[in-house]
Amino acid sequence: MAEETTRLLRTPTSSTSSTSSSSSASSGTSISPARRAVLFASIFLASYAYGLESQVRGTYQPYATSAFGLHSSLATLNVLRSVVAAASQPTASKLADVFGRLNVLVAASSLYTLGIAIEAVANSVPVFFVGAIIYQFGFTCIVLLMEVLIADYSSMRARVFFSYLPALPFLINTWLSGVVTEAVLTHATWRLGIGMWALIYPICSMPLFISLASIERQQAVDADADCKSLVLQDAIPTSVTELFHSLDVIGLIFLISAFSLVLAPLTRIGGTSSHGHWNDPTILVPLVLGLFCVPAFVIWERRGARTPLVPFHLLGDRGVWASLAVRTLLNCAWYTQANFLFTILIVAFDFPIEAATRILSFYSFFGVFSGVAIGLLIYKIRRLRLIIIIGTILFMLAFALLIMHPGGASASAQSGMMGAQILLGLSAGLFAYPTQASIQASAAREYVAILTGLYLAMYNVGGALGTSLAGAIWSQTLYPALEANLAFQPNATLAAAVYNSPFDTIVHYPVGTEIRDAIITSYQGVQQLLCTAGLLLCIPMIAFAFALRNPHLSDH
Repeated sequence: MAEETTRLLRTPTSSTSSTSSSSSASSGTSISPARRAVLFASIFLASYAYGLESQVRGTYQPYATSAFGLHSSLATLNVLRSVVAAASQPTASKLADVFGRLNVLVAASSLYTLGIAIEAVANSVPVFFVGAIIYQFGFTCIVLLMEVLIADYSSMRARVFFSYLPALPFLINTWLSGVVTEAVLTHATWRLGIGMWALIYPICSMPLFISLASIERQQAVDADADCKSLVLQDAIPTSVTELFHSLDVIGLIFLISAFSLVLAPLTRIGGTSSHGHWNDPTILVPLVLGLFCVPAFVIWERRGARTPLVPFHLLGDRGVWASLAVRTLLNCAWYTQANFLFTILIVAFDFPIEAATRILSFYSFFGVFSGVAIGLLIYKIRRLRLIIIIGTILFMLAFALLIMHPGGASASAQSGMMGAQILLGLSAGLFAYPTQASIQASAAREYVAILTGLYLAMYNVGGALGTSLAGAIWSQTLYPALEANLAFQPNATLAAAVYNSPFDTIVHYPVGTEIRDAIITSYQGVQQLLCTAGLLLCIPMIAFAFALRNPHLSDH
């Protein structure tokens, strides 16, 4: 493993048959193995900090909204974060190409820290939401730039292996996050739990800033360098007008509006009044406006933009559109079963809270585990498509296993659920990051940032679509099923109680009682529908995987 890592860290070499563009890019990313090792170690340290923060945040946010007396606003907060994340990806990639990686990373880290500080001192939900939006924009930009930096300073051959570098902390943080949150909430409050990262992250990211600045200086004094620095671009706009066109501000407005106005209403659709309905003006109006922004964006990018945000000539390449489709369908399928997974684990499988919490992390844990291993394999074989296809097929088989084990307190049912979650993670590791490497291999270096941003944006688009689909299935099928299956008993309000407050209600009906069996049966039916929807989404995903190109990964 050590020898393999050393070889992976070697500087990409130029080929005599490379084009001038390729050579330029190669020299621009040519740094010594020692500098590359320091850079990647710094990326890991910064990723460890924001990775652990993002995991413990899921525990602190409910405490925060509850402290304000508006715990129900937690769902709205998560919707806002999802929309901001989706809209931020293309914006961040464009900024990184115009102002350089280091400048944008410093700015994003400042916003990330500022957002955390605002959240920690907030005394109302609106102020907390403002902090969350600022935080999410900074966080999303940081995550994107980590992947872009890895793409800048790794060969295509080693790209998948190093793409997992920011995700490696999941292998540790999955088990550590619970210890951290318990200690903080026992001896302090959620304010300290959130606020302490405004100090921890800047300290952990300082080595990365220093490393990037050092690389910039090296490239500046390199007499053989024949291209602009990747860390600090030479051609920074010198006027407001030039900056306006370089950033394609109008295109950004159309794109952000489309993401925000379409995704936010979709995540609110459901069969209950709290989620909204299709005939609700607060859903219809923004949805229509958002859909209008889509063709407006396309027309502007094709005919009006001087420096288009999206390279449409690349979107016609099957290596690009197939990759984007695989990423979208992956998340859409996963979120259909993951959105209510914790409730299913507690109510339908009777898992204890600690075990259910751990099972929720199986997807990330085993995905990173298999992804790192497959990255080394790809380094050897230099191909992607076959591995991606195998991953998508195994992903669909995991949904079949979920359908076979939709609920039940027996050991076999619980083992089936855990096995399916493990297979979901292992299979996703075979194609989530390899597909990202595939889309990066489909374009020249100057388009890597924007294509990576679009690819990661599809992550959030797919998640919002999957959440919307899961919410519609859940809200429109569970309550009727509970009413039908609980009709034998005299309590007419029991079905509503189970639907609205399942955790508080099931404690009165232990496993083995007739009422609990009826509740489990109801949840099993809905779980099968959710997983069937996910399985059906896997079919076109596999087809798009076959449509991917299969480039030979070079050492550049």
